Amino acid sequence: MKTKQIWANLAVKDLDVTTKFYIALGFTSNNSMKSDELTSFSFGENNFIINFFLKDVLETNTKTEFSNLQTGNEVIFSFSAESKDEVDQWMAIIIKAGGKIFADPYEIGEGYTFGFSDPDGHKFNVLYWPGM
Repeated sequence: MKTKQIWANLAVKDLDVTTKFYIALGFTSNNSMKSDELTSFSFGENNFIINFFLKDVLETNTKTEFSNLQTGNEVIFSFSAESKDEVDQWMAIIIKAGGKIFADPYEIGEGYTFGFSDPDGHKFNVLYWPGM
């Protein structure tokens, strides 16, 4: 079987806070998907979609409980950067937008990265890796 597309569904507390955060980072809102239950964004050149649902709605619809992101984690999404300078620029934008840095910039092998979480605690990193 062939999968046509893959996207992520994440649980959030406040759709307005989430929407403002990701708009401040410069991501494209999928306005046709916005409702009183979810807000949706496209990320990167391939337009990877992340839908942010109110937590109670997502738990009801999927019949599962989601992690407490203050004490645990569900996944880390990685944003690709084209240089170390771009990694540092991302960090400044994320801090200004209200993101929380959980790992300051550091060298990793040939690369350079840092980790942050959004207002709901979803974890991301921004990574520069030569040739990627």
